[in-house]
Amino acid sequence: MLLIGESLNVISIKIGRAFRARDPKPIQEEALFQKEKGMDFIDINLGPAKKDGHELMPWVVETVQEVVDDVPLVLDTSNIDAIEAALKICKLPPLINSIMVRPERYERMVPLAAEHNAHFIALMWGPDGLPRDENERASLCVELLYFANEAGVPNENIWVDGIVTPVNIQQPQLMSLMAFQGMVEDIAPGAKSTCGLSNISNGPPEHLRPILNQTFMVMLQRHGMCSVIADPLDEKLADIARGNRQDIVDLIYSVMDGNAPDMDSLSKEMQDYAKTVNVILGNTLYSDSWLDI
Repeated sequence: MLLIGESLNVISIKIGRAFRARDPKPIQEEALFQKEKGMDFIDINLGPAKKDGHELMPWVVETVQEVVDDVPLVLDTSNIDAIEAALKICKLPPLINSIMVRPERYERMVPLAAEHNAHFIALMWGPDGLPRDENERASLCVELLYFANEAGVPNENIWVDGIVTPVNIQQPQLMSLMAFQGMVEDIAPGAKSTCGLSNISNGPPEHLRPILNQTFMVMLQRHGMCSVIADPLDEKLADIARGNRQDIVDLIYSVMDGNAPDMDSLSKEMQDYAKTVNVILGNTLYSDSWLDI
């Protein structure tokens, strides 16, 4: 499982302040930290950046590349001009995050990806917003990938993102995403996949976020997910992603298969993973106290 570090992000007070002040130190410290933690990509998230994104994004790219030039970057903003400016100076082929399935977006952005040999995240967000189910996701995926292929972008340069939703308000969408993820190989052979993993835990209490993120990553991986945009501070998540906690993976897979474990025989750590799988699958009603039940 490839890991894309999410924390070079404008929503961080420290990083947002550094972006605005053009202060390179916090940005470079974060980039070096993510490299140290073994992130495979570093996501530079400016948010909308409507006012000065065309100047800010290339400045941040250059700032990061001064200290980390051997980890590919992810260009993350809805400002197309900012993406275009940064594509010209990336030392390694970058990943554009993201291109929605809306003609006004992809008709301009896909040719940029083709011109610069960049990879891009195909975000399954269509004209009507979030798809209702896996079939709508599949339809959107075919539309965008067909356009990209016609523009000269091969499936191998496309990372499909079916969109993760919060477990506490849109639990059924998580099942739809996993069903869609299982379809990606057939409808987009050769394409990669990714997601904003931390979205699943956006809303639950802070102490519950890591186990939700870790558990859902394993569940998605079983359905073919090959990367996640995740918190580089979560060392256990990275350990699982690197294949160092097969015990956790085996338990999660077993519960996904409908096997109810003998909870008394499990450690508290493993009990928590078993309970979390059942919450994500909808077998247990979500509440902030599911681990205590």
